[in-house]
Amino acid sequence: MKIKVGDLVSVISGKDKNKTGKVLKAYTEAKKVLVEGVNVITKHIKKSQSGEQGRIIKIEKSIDVSNVMLVCPFTQKRTRVGYTGNGKDKKRVSKKASKAIEDTVQETKKKK
Repeated sequence: MKIKVGDLVSVISGKDKNKTGKVLKAYTEAKKVLVEGVNVITKHIKKSQSGEQGRIIKIEKSIDVSNVMLVCPFTQKRTRVGYTGNGKDKKRVSKKASKAIEDTVQETKKKK
């Protein structure tokens, strides 16, 4: 899967089309990702006998990875992802900017 946790992605289809968000979790076997602020549903919880009140909560659900596209950290536009190198030198590359994505993602994590 070319999308990883911490990537900024844009939704390309569905009810949340054109929304962007950070990937919170990636489910590689199911080929789904959990994106912050995307595919939010409301869930009704029934009150219980132990005195707990009923309530309505909002939950983010996972979205299929084919419905999201990586936002290039250099151009701030949607981009496809390629790979360069092999073995331990293998890096993800933005097709729009032709630069390694891994370097910029690590730099933004260090700044925080």
